Parts: sequence; structure tokens; C-alpha cells
Amino acid sequence: MQQRIKENYAISGYFVFFLIAVTQAAATLFNFQSLALHAGQDAWISIILIGVSLHLIIWMIYKMLGNPAKDVIDVHQTVFGTIIGNVLSLIVVGYYFLMALFFLRSYMEVIQVWVFPSLRTWVIAGLFICIIYYVVSGGFRVVAGFSFFYLTLIPMFFWFYFPTRQGDLGLLLPIFNHSLIDVIKSSKSSCIIFFGIEPLLIYLPFLKAGQKHEKWAHFALMFSTFKYTAIMIVTLMYFSQGLLKHTFWPTMAMTQNIEFSFIARFEYVFIFMWQLTIIPTVCIPIWCCTRIMKRVCSIKPGLSLPFVLAALLIAALTLKERAQIDAFGTFINDCAIYFHFAYIPLLFIITWIVARLKGKRKITKIDET
Repeated sequence: MQQRIKENYAISGYFVFFLIAVTQAAATLFNFQSLALHAGQDAWISIILIGVSLHLIIWMIYKMLGNPAKDVIDVHQTVFGTIIGNVLSLIVVGYYFLMALFFLRSYMEVIQVWVFPSLRTWVIAGLFICIIYYVVSGGFRVVAGFSFFYLTLIPMFFWFYFPTRQGDLGLLLPIFNHSLIDVIKSSKSSCIIFFGIEPLLIYLPFLKAGQKHEKWAHFALMFSTFKYTAIMIVTLMYFSQGLLKHTFWPTMAMTQNIEFSFIARFEYVFIFMWQLTIIPTVCIPIWCCTRIMKRVCSIKPGLSLPFVLAALLIAALTLKERAQIDAFGTFINDCAIYFHFAYIPLLFIITWIVARLKGKRKITKIDET
């Protein structure tokens, strides 16, 4: 069991809202609509379905790790023993690493496609790696502080007013025209846009006020669900189903049509402002990797961070073609589904059973004395 986090390393509980919300606002915002095409004009229902179901996952996480606050490493060691528990924790390191790689490579692709088509991949990746190193090396409080920049991006969502004016409500009809299986398939494909709950398994002990900040985690998920549902509805109003299937960047396509007298290419502003979101989005899972390695292998973050970032740089340069990035996105989406809806519930059930058995043993010992 880890020692209690010192007060000067902890942050206020309400920061969990920004830590989750900023991670769920990654580069998938630019083209997530193509993930939910199984349900057609009912795709917005799929997003609500997956968003609502994840509230149960958050509840499970807090039940497992709360009172007193601990992380998933403690749970692994308590339930499976030190050796097997540490092996499972190291496997989770791989999951967080892939999570960071997906966020970074997705945004790099947006920059290369829409802004600098001739810019080398290693240049963009190298710049981001330097920024990530600077932020993560400052510790969890610095990483959490960067997530606060998400507030500056909320006004950017008002640009959806412009495509709404050109939209057609008739394109949303008929409602409930798809089977439940199609809606569930669409929800399954959309799981990747709700990345961001998993790091809570690691940084929960760094949050003050114990169980009192659980509501902020639910508020963050509610906000993300509302945000993606609203964007999906606007997209379905703006594009016909046939056109949407052949539009790979629907959000960027809608942004491209916005013009002001003082700026002609509004999508450039949108892309570069989103960089404030991408940096903490990548930094949070990278910090989780270094934290697990410190707890399990006793490797200080100052030593593990350069190696993790070097691996991240090499992996980002390996993904060159569009087909490779698509295949990686499909793979990481499948990993997210199993992590959210198989691993966490299974760990919750096992933890509950172990706690019940230990409780009965204590009662038996007291009766015997």
C-alpha cells in the first residue's frame, strides 16, 4: 500500500472535471462522426448510450479506489498478490502508452493534412515531445494545471451556430429508424471519443476531499456526452448520409466554411487553439506511465520519462500511411472497449468478493476471541 500523498503534491478535487473533460476533447473531435455511421441519422443516440453507460464505470472506479483513496496498483497487489499484480500494472502501462500515441498521432495528422502538408513528421513529433517532457517533468500539479486551459476553448464551440444555420432538420428524420444492434455497433465504434476516464485509476489519490469529487467526474462525462451529441446532431443536419460517408473530416469541413471580415481561414485558428487541449491530453497518460513505473519498478520519473518519450517518438514516426493510422485507431478503440467494459467491471467484482471474504474472516476471528 502506497503512502498517503503529501499535501503539497495533491490538487483540489474539482480538477478531476478538467482532467477528464480535456482528455475527452482530443483530436477525435475533428472526425469522430465517421465512427458512428452504423446508425445513420440515429448516430446521436449511440453517443448518448455510450456516455450514459460510462457513468457506471466511474461509479465502479470510485467504489474500488475510495475510502481511503488508492490507485489501481494497490488494488492489483491486494487482489492478485505482489508479483501478478505488478505484472498487470505494467500491462496497463502499455495501454496508457498506446492512448498517448493515438492522441499525438491523430493531432499530428490534422496538422499535416490541413496546415503544413510538406512538413516532415519528425519535426512535428519532435516539437511535441519537447513540450510534453517540459510539462510532465514538472509533476502532476503542472499536468493538472495545463488541463485548466480547456476553459479557454469552450467558447470555440459557439462556431457550431454557423453550420446550424445552413443545416436541415429534415435530415434527422426519421428518428429511431435503425435497429438496436446498429445503435450498439455505432456506440462500440464511438468508445474512443470517451478516452479519459482510465487515468483516474492512477491519479485518484492525488485528489483532495476523497469521495466528494466524484460528482465532478460525472459532470465531466455529462459535459462530454452533451458536447459530442450536439456536434453529431449539427453534423447530421449539415451533411446528407451519402455525403457524410465520403467526408473524412466532417468537423473541419464545417469549420472551413466559416469566414469573418478579419480572418479567412478560421479552421487554422481552430486547429492551433486545439493544441492547448492536445498537450495535456498526451501528458496525462504519459504521467500515468511514469507513475506506475515508479511504484512498481522503483524507477524515478526523471529516468523513465526520457525512455517513454523516445519510444513515443519512434512509434509516432512508424505510423506513416493513412491505412496504418486507421488500423491503429480501430485497434485502440477495441482496447478501450475491453478496458472499460471488461477489465474494470471484472476487477470491481473481484475486489468486492475479496473485500467480503476478508470482512467475514475478521468477524470470525472476533467471534472466536
